Amino acid sequence: MHCPVLLSEALDGLQVGRGGRYLDGTAGGGGHAAALLQRLGDRGWLLALDRDAEAVGRVRARLAPWGAAARVEQGNFADMDVIARQCGWERVEGVLLDLGMSSDQVDAPERGFSFMNDGPLDMRMDRAQGRTAADLVNRLDETALADLFWRLGEERGARRIARAIVAERARAPITTTGRLADVVARAGGGRRGRIHPATKIFQALRMAVNAELENLEKGLEAALRLLTPGGRLAVLAFHSLEDRVVKQTVGRHVPRWESLPAGGRRRLGLEPPVRWITRRPLRAADEECAANPRARSARLRVAESVSAS
Repeated sequence: MHCPVLLSEALDGLQVGRGGRYLDGTAGGGGHAAALLQRLGDRGWLLALDRDAEAVGRVRARLAPWGAAARVEQGNFADMDVIARQCGWERVEGVLLDLGMSSDQVDAPERGFSFMNDGPLDMRMDRAQGRTAADLVNRLDETALADLFWRLGEERGARRIARAIVAERARAPITTTGRLADVVARAGGGRRGRIHPATKIFQALRMAVNAELENLEKGLEAALRLLTPGGRLAVLAFHSLEDRVVKQTVGRHVPRWESLPAGGRRRLGLEPPVRWITRRPLRAADEECAANPRARSARLRVAESVSAS
């Protein structure tokens, strides 16, 4: 079962108390959602979203004991403000985003997120929409593939790996995770150390297939629009690209002051204004990292909506 990372820190950062409306934009396995509801008590409500129809089914079953206090909808968190208003919610006291994949997705070979078990090269979080990883691997030219691997995977061997993929797919389309992983491993000179050479390539493809960074920026803006003054946003990121988007997007809403030549000053920054609760991201303690290796790369940032006056 998916184990929520930095669970108590995220709930404390959101100041979850007795009552209020909260939104979990990445319900996943439902761990954060269930913990939120437990803290909210009998005067709180939760709207949980996930792009993955299978995850929605699992979370609905898990949150069933809370009845009408828990509403679970399939949807992209980039559209959370629209979905919330469709549900009759204009404002919320808190928004939680736990980015990346859930263990349920990783452990399902048919989803194609992992090279640990061979399966179709899919990687779509919403399998009813969009192109697959196989589409990208077999249709993008060598330059576009190399750019994708460098930009979203930060893979130093991007050009060499892209060249190997193009040569291999000329023989037959690459349609499985195992075959892609083998091609990447050979191009990279084989496995060295703990990290498989295909790790960054699979990350880049997954992020491209699901437009993760673009959706993250949209979702952060949507979350800030939803927050009531004093409401909080908590975001768990698992690699530097995600964390950078969180830091920069939310940071543009933090007011700063500029002196005017004629005297006085003016406030700069996007609306709605926010302030950082965590000036530096929180990291998991050694004990949690030992129990849950996924926690090692986690970074938690929390921001609070403030009055515009």
